[in-house]
Amino acid sequence: MTRDNRRTFLQKTSAAAGAAALPMLWPAGAQAQWNNQPEKGATLRVLRWKRFVQGDEDQYLANVKKFSEKYGIEVRVDNESWEDVRPKAAVAANAGAGPDIILSTNDDANLYPDKLVDVSDVCNYLGKKYGGWYPVCEQYLKPAGKWIGVPLGCAGNAIVYRESQVKAAGFDTFPKDHAGFLKLMKALKDKGTPGGFALGHATGDQSWAHWLVWSHGGKLVNEKNQVVIDSPETIKALEYAKELYPTFVPGTLSWLDPNNNKAFLDNQVSVTANGISIYYAAKTSKDAKLQEMAKDIQHANFPIGPSGKPTEFNLFFNQMVYKYTKYPKAAKEFLRFMMEEEQYGPWMQAAIGYIGHPLKAYEANPIWTSDPKHTPYRDAMKVMLPCGYAGKMGSASAASIADFIILDMVAEAASGSKSPKEAAARAAQRAKRYYKA
Repeated sequence: MTRDNRRTFLQKTSAAAGAAALPMLWPAGAQAQWNNQPEKGATLRVLRWKRFVQGDEDQYLANVKKFSEKYGIEVRVDNESWEDVRPKAAVAANAGAGPDIILSTNDDANLYPDKLVDVSDVCNYLGKKYGGWYPVCEQYLKPAGKWIGVPLGCAGNAIVYRESQVKAAGFDTFPKDHAGFLKLMKALKDKGTPGGFALGHATGDQSWAHWLVWSHGGKLVNEKNQVVIDSPETIKALEYAKELYPTFVPGTLSWLDPNNNKAFLDNQVSVTANGISIYYAAKTSKDAKLQEMAKDIQHANFPIGPSGKPTEFNLFFNQMVYKYTKYPKAAKEFLRFMMEEEQYGPWMQAAIGYIGHPLKAYEANPIWTSDPKHTPYRDAMKVMLPCGYAGKMGSASAASIADFIILDMVAEAASGSKSPKEAAARAAQRAKRYYKA
């Protein structure tokens, strides 16, 4: 790990540290009681994913410094890529040593729930104070009546597109259904301004592949956790993917999370699926060409399929406290502090909405309406489906998303390396290793 990746509460502050707290966003009559006394002499080590938006990291560290100054608790923050956090989190759980708190992704907490501190008191307090958690939070982190992690939010995923190029292709607005979306992608390809979606093992940007399957009615498992991915609905989704893929810019089979950002900002693609980080990078760039591009960037929610409702999948962020920590009360205090509006509100603003909030009261944060381009990301956690849809979350769903089963299936069928039927059958075989009868 490089020195630049290592942070402590004394090493770095941010210009955003002085950001004023926002007005109270929750009902004035809400009563929530919190009583916790951190251990004397406590220190904490936090491992979190590297930022895609600089404001996220700057304000997060400013909030860490604020916590340390208030409680006298030194907090060290280390940063790793999304792909590297997961194995480090698993090693920590198995070895019984490592960071006190890990900010990880998706269903990781359900891989080792018995290794994690029960944080129900923190979650119950925050939920009562801030209007409740969105249902997906409980699906991920309350599998058996108690909270095994504190929801942090999600990286909201939406369609990012160049408005001028979409209009040049003959579309005044972004299509809202499958047929229109495919027609647009073909027209963009013909115009020499193709789109592109990640088909490599991208932890965050694989989201579109889940949307593609779910929007056609396909699912990895049913409500009884029975593997049902090899279905007529899935085959239709994969046939659609096979039509869509030729419209992509070359190279998407190897794309990881940073690749579509780079391709879009390099003007190689006109449409992709991503968080708000592309717009943020263009808007805050010192390059005049990118600033001009930012004016042309628009966002849209994913088209609705035969299911008739949103079927979006977003990268879920959890906050886990490990049982081996010497300072569980200090760790809980840290998570509560970071989720309070005085810290969480400015953090969302600094990241211009890159983080979708998990608590309902934060819908009122002005970040979602201060710029209309932010608004498509506001309901990311309200409408999203969990990675284990439509079954119960647990070790099987966690292992399946970590193994990129749905993404690989879509990539195989789209690229023609396997027929849709072969790809679906292989996905079912892989899933059954985790979903054992």
